[in-house]
Amino acid sequence: MAAIYVDCRILSLRVVFAAIYIVALIFLVAKAGRHRALCCLLCFCVVLGWWLSLKPSDDGNWRPDVARTAWAETAGDRITVHNVRNCDYHSETEYSDCWSDRTYNLSDLRAADFFFVNWGVRWIGHPIVSFDFGDNQHLAFSIEARYKPGQTYSAILGFFRQYELIFIAADERDVIRLRTNYRKDEEVDMYRTNAPPDVVRKFFLTYVTYLNHLREHPEWYNAVTKNCTTTLDSKLSEDLPKPKAWSYKLLLNGTLDELLYERGRLVTDGLPFVELKQREHINPFARTVGQSPDFSALIRAGRVGF
Repeated sequence: MAAIYVDCRILSLRVVFAAIYIVALIFLVAKAGRHRALCCLLCFCVVLGWWLSLKPSDDGNWRPDVARTAWAETAGDRITVHNVRNCDYHSETEYSDCWSDRTYNLSDLRAADFFFVNWGVRWIGHPIVSFDFGDNQHLAFSIEARYKPGQTYSAILGFFRQYELIFIAADERDVIRLRTNYRKDEEVDMYRTNAPPDVVRKFFLTYVTYLNHLREHPEWYNAVTKNCTTTLDSKLSEDLPKPKAWSYKLLLNGTLDELLYERGRLVTDGLPFVELKQREHINPFARTVGQSPDFSALIRAGRVGF
């Protein structure tokens, strides 16, 4: 019933179709005798078959900040990422000059940094991975739900087929500064990972491969199976020399940074996690340097691992 109501594409008929479904179930329970369970299962399978037939698409009337999808071309050591987002923000919802193409040398890739966004809720967070190419060149990836005008995120709707999946490739002055300087109640911590350069390169190519996959094969966002953490967690784990077992913290990800700390994936300088988290909190300082072209370098100055 929820799938019919939420994902019916004819909005004026979703209540009607959901009502028809429940009436049919009541009738079968009353009339089908010992076969009632089988009849109910068949009804469920009919709805499931319809629901699985709903296909995501790259075509649509998208919100301007997700109007384009990133993709990449590789030529030897050089990789060009198209549609890198770098909006010039005037407020959270007012921005301009968002898109550019950027070329990087894979041989310059030296580190991966982990930004972790939270809203004060223990079980919910948002990870962003940023790749450091040196000379103040950083490319960040944020895995998100792709919105149409008027849509906002809903954890409930995220279980259905309401949002397409998007990998946003962005300058940190966009995807990080948006959260530290313009959005309310979003707190950002920044950590240097201790992944060696060869593993960082594998991480980067894993993101790029998925970018190009989504360009040809759009996917639905799902609050459990295809969200900001679970979409790539198993693939990134394969890139690690000593992968760890799956943890519920990858799903209930509000303490994901603590999990990485416990697994020895972060540069810590021997600090306990609570102190490290306090030192790597960047919101207050990011607000003071927000308009600087050296935003990425300035938010790292003097922090652990940088």
